[in-house]
Amino acid sequence: MSIISKDIQKAVQLLTDEQLVAIPTETVYGLAGNIFSEKAIKSIFSTKKRPFFNPLIVHIPSAEALENVVTHIPEKAKLLADAFWPGSMTLVLKKNSKIPDLITAGKDTVAVRVPNHHVTLALLEQLPFPLAAPSANPFGSISPTKPSHVENYFKNELQMVLDGGACKNGIESTIIGFENDAPIIYRLGALALEDIEAAVGKIAIKNKKEQSPDAPGMLARHYAPKTRTFLVDDVASEIEKHPNKKIGILVFKDTLNDENVTEIILSKNSSMEEAAANLYSSLHLLDTYNLDVIIAERFPENGLGKSINDRLQRATFA
Repeated sequence: MSIISKDIQKAVQLLTDEQLVAIPTETVYGLAGNIFSEKAIKSIFSTKKRPFFNPLIVHIPSAEALENVVTHIPEKAKLLADAFWPGSMTLVLKKNSKIPDLITAGKDTVAVRVPNHHVTLALLEQLPFPLAAPSANPFGSISPTKPSHVENYFKNELQMVLDGGACKNGIESTIIGFENDAPIIYRLGALALEDIEAAVGKIAIKNKKEQSPDAPGMLARHYAPKTRTFLVDDVASEIEKHPNKKIGILVFKDTLNDENVTEIILSKNSSMEEAAANLYSSLHLLDTYNLDVIIAERFPENGLGKSINDRLQRATFA
């Protein structure tokens, strides 16, 4: 029997009862629990097999609710919230005393966002508590962008995946922290760097941190298929290095016309947004083909290309 359901009231009840529910967002599906329930939060970590040093993102229904979870909102944080919420941006701000240390990996900051998905916004508005919701996948695996991805991962561990269809952005939120009230990108994501800088000016990127990460998604190996994956500039040359292998290739917009490989084109329309939306679902698909190798083409380093390359780099073995 499928655990996928559109019943928001069932999700409300499960979450109120300290159970977990997978929820849709515009980025990826999240594994959600009541932030004030130690049982639910510990269950998120154990279900995902996620280390406790990796903090969680708190989801709230509106920018106005931010003052319920943080103590200080820098001016540029307000500008960013006005520009991008609801949306694919997470802000890391000084937490208030109500936010459990379990959520924040003991740090004095909390990662918060307002998701841009009508189903989850409707859910959040019916709950008297925010939701912690990291991606609904085993730690380090490909993030889920369809209800079926979550069900395939957790059908024996979860009672419900709240069905919101396919995620339209397809990669995780951009995470922005503040150091001396100046914004800094902790994780590249579904917002283009150029759009962020249009709102607040030049911004630094501090995108990897293995020890005590400032935000989720900063570990070097992450978002990875089971199949060995390479990120290269020249896909045709890389194919030649793997003779007699079953190969899958992931390219931006141009076909290689190589009948000996399994090819997925992320955007025939040359759209970075479409490519980002298709990225994880394409990796999930290639991972089902029993391939020896996946070869991914490096994207141009502009717009969402930076974020796509970031995800593909973390998916590689090399």
